[in-house]
Amino acid sequence: MAKARRVSSNVRRPVPVRNTTAYRRVSGVSATVDNRTYITRDRSLGGEQIEGRQAVRELLRARSRRVKEIWLSDSVERVGIVEEILDLALDQRVPVATVSRTKLDNKAGSEGSQGIIAFAEKLREVFISDLVKPRNGVSPFLIVLDGVTDPYNLGAILRSAECAGVTGVILPEHRSVHVTPAASKSAAGAIEYLRFALVPGIPNALGELSKAGVWSVGLDSDGSQRIYDVTLYNEPVALVFGAEGKGLSPLTRQRCDIVASIPQFGHIPSLNVSNAAALVLFEAARHRSNN
Repeated sequence: MAKARRVSSNVRRPVPVRNTTAYRRVSGVSATVDNRTYITRDRSLGGEQIEGRQAVRELLRARSRRVKEIWLSDSVERVGIVEEILDLALDQRVPVATVSRTKLDNKAGSEGSQGIIAFAEKLREVFISDLVKPRNGVSPFLIVLDGVTDPYNLGAILRSAECAGVTGVILPEHRSVHVTPAASKSAAGAIEYLRFALVPGIPNALGELSKAGVWSVGLDSDGSQRIYDVTLYNEPVALVFGAEGKGLSPLTRQRCDIVASIPQFGHIPSLNVSNAAALVLFEAARHRSNN
């Protein structure tokens, strides 16, 4: 195994300037997954509409962005988590509107809002140059998602990532779902504690990570080594996951330092991307916690 790259102190930090052509907002382009259609090309990270009781509670607990208003169905009992949400909203002077279940369901963007929707400022984006720095004494532990289009998969991955101690998430601007209401509900509040960078292209982003001394470990069914044999987890590392069905794009795969696989022993040829991500994230977290 080659030695970890050393980063020169003279490496110039990228200047955070947006290319107005590359970052132009594009709407109306969609992809269909499992008979559901999602907008897949949007410059915005999203996250303004949060649904589900756990997600709304964590939004208020985190206090990382302004909450504009909360809608609560008139059919919901104000006990348990709902009571806690109302107490937090009162403490933070967030308006709570009681609305009919029909009105709330018509506004909801996920399957099963649990009778509550919060409206907040958009999630804040950071730059890759921010993600490659140690955070609270922890070396970069990143995930890179190469074209995940199902919001429920995205949310599940983000939930696992936050639980595993990931310090940052890199998403492509185009051909990928962002933080929709369905993704926020599936993430169960994890989006409030993660940092996100949107990039024009994943291969170039991996090049930036390489220059900053962050190793990229791609996951693919025909990877050259097993995830259990990877020795880079204790280094600054980014785990790279491909799209549902297609996996890593050829150029993304080429830019990875290592491509690893999850050993499988049954008849089904592959795992759902969110299941695969959870397995690899906690394998990496196990190594990092023992360091």
